[in-house]
Amino acid sequence: MDRLYLSPPHLGRHELNYVLKALEDNWVAPAGPNLAGFEAELGAAVGVPYAVALSSGTAALHLGLLLLGVGAGDEVLCPSFTFVASANAITYCGATPVFVDSEPATWNMCPTRLREAIEDRLRLGKKPKALMLVHLYGMPARLTEILALAAEFDIPVLEDAAEALGSEWEFQPLGGFGRVGVFSFNGNKILTTGGGGALVTHERALAERALHLATQAKDPAAHYQHSEIGFNYRLSNVLAGIGRGQLGLLAERVKRRREIFAWYQQHLADLLPALILAPTPPEPPGTRSNRWLSTLLLDSEVTSVTPETLRHHLETHNIESRPLWKPLHLQPLFRDAPMYGGTVCEDLFRRGLCLPSGTAMTDDDLRRVARALSEALAD
Repeated sequence: MDRLYLSPPHLGRHELNYVLKALEDNWVAPAGPNLAGFEAELGAAVGVPYAVALSSGTAALHLGLLLLGVGAGDEVLCPSFTFVASANAITYCGATPVFVDSEPATWNMCPTRLREAIEDRLRLGKKPKALMLVHLYGMPARLTEILALAAEFDIPVLEDAAEALGSEWEFQPLGGFGRVGVFSFNGNKILTTGGGGALVTHERALAERALHLATQAKDPAAHYQHSEIGFNYRLSNVLAGIGRGQLGLLAERVKRRREIFAWYQQHLADLLPALILAPTPPEPPGTRSNRWLSTLLLDSEVTSVTPETLRHHLETHNIESRPLWKPLHLQPLFRDAPMYGGTVCEDLFRRGLCLPSGTAMTDDDLRRVARALSEALAD
């Protein structure tokens, strides 16, 4: 059987037109018309006037934190339930992540725990320099409450929408709610450039500063002159061409991811209550998840099957699956970082698994996954 991957790239000939044009015109450096076009089209797609295309989502996180003034000795609020890149970027700045637990409806940062963390850090004389807001698996976080807390305590927000391109909150695309927003175009994302990312902002000065830092912070001189540390973080014009082709298919890709989640939800209903598709909070009008990955939870009170035994069973059918993100406060790397709460994200990690969710999956592929899951839960 062909392997079913978790979230493989889904490319077509549309992207090839942009790539071939870049090669024909010899625009293969981190400059050129595809790069400018991709930035303009991405900004339009997410409703933000300025976008800077970069070599990775992690690079975008790093630059975003620097733009917000994060430096050595600072603290940055961050969900524990996220990919390690979120917190790694904080450490690149010499700062310390302050982890906050999830809430069970969306799996994202809990507003109650967030207030607890902010007030406690203030009592300790350590006002957080920034708040990193993550939309996990494409699910919008509780923006109304979280943004209100950030405003109340005057803490700038970096919106990590790496997994959430195409998701919306109150009819507005995610990524534009903080002073800085970040996207990832890694090979497993809903839109890919093979490897890449972007920083978006409503502020022209921040965009210009990001571009300056991303291109080795060259001073305006005929010779190479540098007055501060810069980075080699710019996306190539060739990869930006892939991104332009992919952007034209974004609505279709989001539609298919949501269809896949709905298919799983319908066809796995007979496995309730041992297995549920989650998270499934109410989606008010204008609010939706792109369902980047379809995820499930197992109920240990109903079944003895664990996510790991389920993962191994899927492997016998040549189906890739993956545990949910391991909470960062449980990672050896961050064992000494402050943590507020922890029981919610720890429970999700113990019970959860990500299912194949690629937009090129057929209904036959989905049935194959469902049969394998049914077999495992029947044992």
